[in-house]
Amino acid sequence: MVKAKYQDVLDLGQELNIQNGDVSEENGVLKVNGTASTQYEKNQLWDKIKEIGGESPSDIIADIKVADESIYHKHTVKGGESLSKIAKHYYKDPMKYKAIFEANTGILKNPDVIHPGQELIIPNL
Repeated sequence: MVKAKYQDVLDLGQELNIQNGDVSEENGVLKVNGTASTQYEKNQLWDKIKEIGGESPSDIIADIKVADESIYHKHTVKGGESLSKIAKHYYKDPMKYKAIFEANTGILKNPDVIHPGQELIIPNL
């Protein structure tokens, strides 16, 4: 029953390719374990859990680890994107584009010039 309630969380875990995933149900509580690639992916899972179960759900216990804590995420640039759009997506603040630029000076020479297909480091703030 509780597994069906949180099916969207389990589906998102598959979509994000969560490693070492394990799901079990005991006494009406869903236990979920796994390792996300980045903190951003872990946050996506927690956001989905809260969307379904509220701020402090009592019917799910999730132990999600992060494989690479040195960065927030990796982002592949798509057509029409800018560093400020990317910053707004990850940080909810377009002015944080400078942090993304500084983390990628090895491949970026100008914060106004990015190209589709480039893989950018999204740094922890």
